Amino acid sequence: MKKMGTLYFFCGKMGAGKSTKSKQLAIDKHAVLLSEDEWLSSLYPNQIASFEDYKKYSAQLKPLVKKHVQSMLSVGTDVVMDFPANTQKLRKWFLDMASEVNASHQLIYLNINNEQCLRQIAQRRNEQPERAAFDTEAVFNHVTKFFEAPEASEGLYILEFCGKE
Repeated sequence: MKKMGTLYFFCGKMGAGKSTKSKQLAIDKHAVLLSEDEWLSSLYPNQIASFEDYKKYSAQLKPLVKKHVQSMLSVGTDVVMDFPANTQKLRKWFLDMASEVNASHQLIYLNINNEQCLRQIAQRRNEQPERAAFDTEAVFNHVTKFFEAPEASEGLYILEFCGKE
């Protein structure tokens, strides 16, 4: 029987460290890394100025990404997705992507408190000034309203990491 790849994806509030962890995981697993931020900035340069813009363009990207990821999983390639899985609806998209091609999956949940996320966002603003307009406490507070922690009832294989309190 052919070995399928494993789909790795992340859940965590803005600033929890999803991008940092996804890069390291891709190296550790010798997996292909797909970054939503990279895809969006390449396909829609200078078109994402608000959270609403992000949601619109992210939704347009998903059908293409799904087919692409499924073809990689089908040939046995592990895929790490730096795309947020921060709501039940988004996590179902990832789960369906893997299960439709009989691939395994792992959700890495970065359970980091708001204060630590805000500290990491402030640090990221300093390191990446081009993100300063989007990486604000106001955006964090807005986006966090939509965050839903993963639950066992979703049928996911969850690996949880808790931050320093």
